Amino acid sequence: MATSSSPSSSPSSSPQPTPKPSLDPARWTPPRDRGLTGPFAPTDAVHGLELWPVPGGGPEDIAVDAAGTVYTGVGDGSILRITDEGRVIERVAHTGGRPLGVELAPDGTLVVSDCERGLLGVDPASGAVTVLVDAVDGRPLTFTNNASVAGDGTIYFTESSSKFTLAHLKGDMLEHRGLGRLMRRGPDGAVDVLLTGLDFANGVALSADESHLMVAETGGYRVSRVWLTGERAGSRDVLLDNLPGFPDNISLGPSGLFWMPIVSERNALLDRLLPLPGALRKAVWALPDALQPDASRSLLVVGFDADGSVRVVLEGPGDRYHYVTGVREHDGWLYLGSLEEDAVARVRRPGA
Repeated sequence: MATSSSPSSSPSSSPQPTPKPSLDPARWTPPRDRGLTGPFAPTDAVHGLELWPVPGGGPEDIAVDAAGTVYTGVGDGSILRITDEGRVIERVAHTGGRPLGVELAPDGTLVVSDCERGLLGVDPASGAVTVLVDAVDGRPLTFTNNASVAGDGTIYFTESSSKFTLAHLKGDMLEHRGLGRLMRRGPDGAVDVLLTGLDFANGVALSADESHLMVAETGGYRVSRVWLTGERAGSRDVLLDNLPGFPDNISLGPSGLFWMPIVSERNALLDRLLPLPGALRKAVWALPDALQPDASRSLLVVGFDADGSVRVVLEGPGDRYHYVTGVREHDGWLYLGSLEEDAVARVRRPGA
């Protein structure tokens, strides 16, 4: 049943740490890491990066409307509206959870993927929050991550894992059981599952003609294309494979390119662990987080076309901004979000 709340709702208190889920590892041999070479060799360097500090921290994704207004969700559950080139920030709603992906629907509302509460609709004018989907096939959503909205209001969205939450996402990478799903919510509210067995399902973006969509598998280092219409409807192929790192949210820009951040370059220790007996990964999972495989500090954004040809690889050192999880193109700029930074960033789109 749909529920709603107003922006005056007070933020929920910080949840107590939950115990780590047990690990049931599956062996997987990742493709050889070729690094930033071949199609992933950097084409442009980051110059003139602007930072817009935000309260709450961790603006994981961003949406930008036609007027240049920026929306993002942050760690304390707030949905923020940013105007005047970062100088004016308003809290328009509070989800009661942890918002990740943020999308603008055709009617002007926001579709928010909240990893704790599910798929939400947010009215930026009133602040009302409506639960669109919080369970599928009788099971509560565990880790809603990203979405893409079609012209008729159909929403395609991902659940990264049916077992591991945001706090324990490394467990999904170490276990590697393909617990992610891609789902579709129709305008009538009916939900169906399009794909299962995805390795940490993450970013999703519709093509311009809505004939297919892209879905990132963070744990599989790849982007798949799922056909929605035509003779190939219902089929799937791999569009980008053996990525040099962990892909996150995907968005289609007005330039015709799909933009996707690489959160971190590949981790050699993780790649070595994945083909080995599960007992070793269980031992690593039992270690303190600081001793487990971790993200590199870098800034890496890939722009590719509908055929999977990489056109832009934007690279920066990550000293001022890193762990980029969302990219949105607007008016010659690339707006960046990060799960770990305390600011939204923007940089000129290469060639703009």
